[in-house]
Amino acid sequence: MRDGLRNVLRNVLRDGLRDGLRFAFGTLSVLPVRVDRWDRASGGRAMVVAPLVGAVLGALAGAAGALVAWRAGAPLGAVAAVAVLAALTRGLHLDGLADVADGLGSGKPAEDALRIMKQSDIGPFGVLTLVLVLLAQVAALAGQFAHSPLRGALAVLAAAVAGRCALAWGCLRTVPAARPGGLGAMVASTVTPASALASTGAAAALLGLVGLLDGRSALVLPLAVVLGTGSAWPLLRRCVRRFGGTTGDVLGATVETAATGALLALALLPR
Repeated sequence: MRDGLRNVLRNVLRDGLRDGLRFAFGTLSVLPVRVDRWDRASGGRAMVVAPLVGAVLGALAGAAGALVAWRAGAPLGAVAAVAVLAALTRGLHLDGLADVADGLGSGKPAEDALRIMKQSDIGPFGVLTLVLVLLAQVAALAGQFAHSPLRGALAVLAAAVAGRCALAWGCLRTVPAARPGGLGAMVASTVTPASALASTGAAAALLGLVGLLDGRSALVLPLAVVLGTGSAWPLLRRCVRRFGGTTGDVLGATVETAATGALLALALLPR
């Protein structure tokens, strides 16, 4: 009887993790992964395991950036890494960042601001925010690639992981959905603080081990991940107060904010 219950529990956990991973890779990347379950339970698990998506995408983009930096110099390597990472997500998070900037910058009531965010065009606030954020990312990465292609690749990896760590915190059970429907409503209020903390902690620990390849302190990359993830929190709180909750665009904006924050942290931390 006990063995039977243990096997059932093991199967439930295995299937839940599989569904969460499929949901995460299927919605957060262009990788050809079929989403078998589209429900809040799977969505919540996906937000917890999202740093694994960041690790895969960051490794691919970092490798591309390192190759270009090795052959054509650090600035082009930085541009290549940012471009590949955007391509691997279909620009999903950048689009969310622009929409949130337009919504916040409009100064209109929540309902009107949410309507502006759903429109397909990009306003001046969105354009300005995209330009500044992409410039900051490229500039910060260029400095890392100038030191070595490996250091640049690890910086890309840390930024991608930090961005996806922010997703779990953006889906805490204390954060409601701003409107019904869409990915934001599907994953809003699905993650416990303990799960978010465990997800971020595991991601930071993994980056600490990987960072040893560069010969730096094992604390540099984990600290960048933590600082980057934390930098998205003020934006999330502002959006919750302004819009009444979170949306898919808000989550995308937190991803880009956390990634940029991690890169800025790496630029400021001792090399």
